[in-house]
Amino acid sequence: EPAPRKLYRSRSDRAIAGICGGLADFFGLDPSLIRIATLILILFGGLSLWVYIILWLIVPKAPKRLTE
Repeated sequence: EPAPRKLYRSRSDRAIAGICGGLADFFGLDPSLIRIATLILILFGGLSLWVYIILWLIVPKAPKRLTE
C-alpha cells in the first residue's frame, strides 16, 4: 500500500510562500502551470486572494530532508 500523500509548502520551489510549488508536488504537475492558473483565478474572480493567504497560514512547510 503506498504511503498517503500530504500537502506541504515547498521549501525549494517557491516564489512567495511555496503554496503553488507544494500543490504542484502534490498533484504531480509543473509549478509554472499552477502559478499561472492561480494568477488567472485570482484576477478573474474564481479564487480569492484570501484563499491563498489562508493556505499560507494552515499548510505546513515541507520537512527538511536529512541530506540537506
